[in-house]
This record gives sequence, structure tokens and C-alpha cells, in this order.
Amino acid sequence: MPMMKAEQSARTQAYQNNIQRYRRLLRTRLTEFERTFIEKRLSEELSELARLASAVSNEVETRR
Repeated sequence: MPMMKAEQSARTQAYQNNIQRYRRLLRTRLTEFERTFIEKRLSEELSELARLASAVSNEVETRR
């Protein structure tokens, strides 16, 4: 089932906010454990943002 435009926008904004927050955190002093955890979360958020962008792109293509 396709996502509503408002939901897509909200998810995109949430992923982007999380990515910015994690990148800011990586510029601070962290323990190795904290750094590893944040790098993993950053990777997951980037993957989800890419997946969402792909899904939106596919939705647009199928409407044509």
C-alpha cells in the first residue's frame, strides 16, 4: 500500500534529523562503544532514508 505524502514527508524529515544528530555526536568525544553504536545507528538511518527515497521514486514511476 502506498504511503501518504504527509507520512513520506514526516519520515524523511525524521531520518534527516536523526542523521544530523548522529553526525553531530560523532564530532564529540565518545567512548569506543558509544562511537560504534552511533555509527551503526547512522548507517541504519542512511539506509532507511535511501529505501524510502527508492520507494517514493518507484511510486512515481508506476503512476506514469
